[in-house]
Amino acid sequence: MLSAVRHFLLALQFFTRVPITGRLAQWVGFSPAMLRASAAYFPLVGALVGAVGAGVLLAALAWLPAQPAAAWVAAALVLAVTAWLTGAFHEDGWADTCDALGGAVPPERALAIMKDSRIGSYGALALVLMVVLQTGLLALLVQAAGGQAAAAVLGVAHVLSRYAPLWVMRTLPYVGQADGRKAKPLADAIDGRALAWASMQTAGVVLLVVVGVPLDGTVWVAAVGAAAWAGWRMRAWLARRLQGFTGDTLGATQQVVLAACLLGAALGLQGG
Repeated sequence: MLSAVRHFLLALQFFTRVPITGRLAQWVGFSPAMLRASAAYFPLVGALVGAVGAGVLLAALAWLPAQPAAAWVAAALVLAVTAWLTGAFHEDGWADTCDALGGAVPPERALAIMKDSRIGSYGALALVLMVVLQTGLLALLVQAAGGQAAAAVLGVAHVLSRYAPLWVMRTLPYVGQADGRKAKPLADAIDGRALAWASMQTAGVVLLVVVGVPLDGTVWVAAVGAAAWAGWRMRAWLARRLQGFTGDTLGATQQVVLAACLLGAALGLQGG
């Protein structure tokens, strides 16, 4: 049990700004093996980030005037807070991935572009569009289904979007350059037990939210189905363009799956 807590705290330290310092950091420790084991707890990190985002959404809706624009303001605040909480880690990966793969370049050139810290036109445009898309979808969910339902979908989206990259890591080789290894040593080995444990966590959190929030089943089926489809397509895209993955592409996968889950829920509302 103590080792599980340490692995979770290490994952939390790696992917968020939550301070794990001092004696707590010494107790948690660090090693490549521990970091690999912490991958099993990525969905729980997503659950925490999603819970914070849901709390911000509900608080903003309660405090803002009851006007149509309130949903947009609340959604923008959610994205601002969650991006700050994670250090815009995933958004950075999305921008870098689009810069690298936006044009028709060979894998070697794409990896070199991805390593460049400067943002290009593809990355800048992709980042703006992703933020606008996620903000708009969250605002739409608030207006169509209410704040509680939107908060629940947001929480599920954050969990699923942290789970999807694990399948990319499990099924594709790491192809990042040796001196720019954001995903190392995570990429060395994601074993079946870690993936199974992450799967159980993901299923448990999603089931808990689905049972606890009164939403038409069509909404949840559409949200989870869209997230799964987006994760599968991202994996296929990376296999075709890079023959593998990098740390940046894992962040890109998270962003795409998050947006797809929100979009699926919105479409599910129409169907329900």
